[in-house]
Amino acid sequence: MARSISYITGSQLLSLKRPPNIAIIDVRDDERSYDGHIAGSLHYASDNFVDKMPNLVQAVKGKDTLVFHCALSQVRGPKCARRLADYLAELKEDAGIKNIMVLERGFNGWEASGRPVCRCTNIPCKSDCA
Repeated sequence: MARSISYITGSQLLSLKRPPNIAIIDVRDDERSYDGHIAGSLHYASDNFVDKMPNLVQAVKGKDTLVFHCALSQVRGPKCARRLADYLAELKEDAGIKNIMVLERGFNGWEASGRPVCRCTNIPCKSDCA
């Protein structure tokens, strides 16, 4: 069964107050290192995303909602979200992921709207820098 992918605005994401069941997945490539990132987000670059999908599924165990983004969420973010949805559909076991979303306007829209940006170099980000 194909999973649907929905979009979420930055305001909606902020209003969720990042419960422990949500993971934000940043699929930008090199620009994450110099543009900053959404605090607490996980980095899985789009250029090798397919190879890293099993690692991502392990990293988000216990999360039921994944929010993908790239710079603008027009190509890389939605494409990686769709690839993960297809991958999950092929898995024999339930990974527990119920919702796959894409952040409208991506990281650039998030930052331009004055939302919190972290510039730490921790991998993974500890989310204490918002």
